[in-house]
Amino acid sequence: MTQNPHDLARRLADRAETVCRHYLSSGRREGGYWLVGDVRNTPGRSMYVRLKDTPKGPAGKWTDAATGEHGDLLDVIRESCGLLDFKDVTDEARTFLSTPPPEPESRQQPRQSPAPHGSPEAALRLVRMSQPIYGTLVQAYLRERGITDLRGTGSLHFHPRCYYRPDEHSPTETWPAMIAAVTDLDGKITGAHRTWLDPRSRDKAPVDTPRRALGDLLGNAVRFGISGEVMAAGEGIETVLSLRQVLPDMPMLAALSAAHLAAILFPDTLRRLYIVRDNDPAGDGARDTLIERANATGIEAIVISPELNDFNEDLRTLGLDVLRMEARLQIAPTDVARFMALAA
Repeated sequence: MTQNPHDLARRLADRAETVCRHYLSSGRREGGYWLVGDVRNTPGRSMYVRLKDTPKGPAGKWTDAATGEHGDLLDVIRESCGLLDFKDVTDEARTFLSTPPPEPESRQQPRQSPAPHGSPEAALRLVRMSQPIYGTLVQAYLRERGITDLRGTGSLHFHPRCYYRPDEHSPTETWPAMIAAVTDLDGKITGAHRTWLDPRSRDKAPVDTPRRALGDLLGNAVRFGISGEVMAAGEGIETVLSLRQVLPDMPMLAALSAAHLAAILFPDTLRRLYIVRDNDPAGDGARDTLIERANATGIEAIVISPELNDFNEDLRTLGLDVLRMEARLQIAPTDVARFMALAA
């Protein structure tokens, strides 16, 4: 019989202590709990796994008191084994449980092929295991980049120890990371974007590729604010958040790359789109494609260009007042009054 993730989690919970002894071998049992340092099997006592169903909650649920992370035994398998794709997690769980793989597709619901950089399910679990950014390294990182007004940034999260591997043959490292939820027009999480951070410099981690995304990205984006008749769209998270320092009430999205910016889906309510351009050939290409697509659907497209390479560089180099003036000169007068009221 085919098992969905819920079934697998329940079967693992029925054998919670055995799962813990296998995947969290650095810990030990105390009463009705398994105690260990963290979900990555570090020695210690800050994480506790419930071994039996109790009035306080079901077996298999765990919480790390030091970080606030929590989850089930599928999360334990994912983190302790350093797995990224959810399919790999369920395969490992079935192997542990001696469960046969899912039945052939004739007995299954149709499913899309996994995204190249990981499944939407893996992205959803990563977001859920992360925590709010206030008071964390993510807030400090953004502050270092001149981004202090964080209104409407609920799509951003912090993971204290996010796995990083340069390639599939390299050992796994752990770094703190900013986790950004990628959502579709209905608000469903379809992907996640990771920016690994260095706690000493409050900058990106010193790794080859400090930014990576997983899940279903095409047409979707990291969103700030609720879409309406007016919206701004750009490539990078920091670029978009920089513009929000002077237009804090304007809904915006970060598509994460020029190619994905050109392919964003338009909300039905959208009437005017501000294209937040990066000053490079890829940004020019995204701009031209978006203008053509918007005009074809009756949406007014207005390009906002930075003085330097992007708006975060403008914010950090030229300052907030210059950035405010740049935006004021490039957006429609009605939107100055509507979205820049405090600076008028």
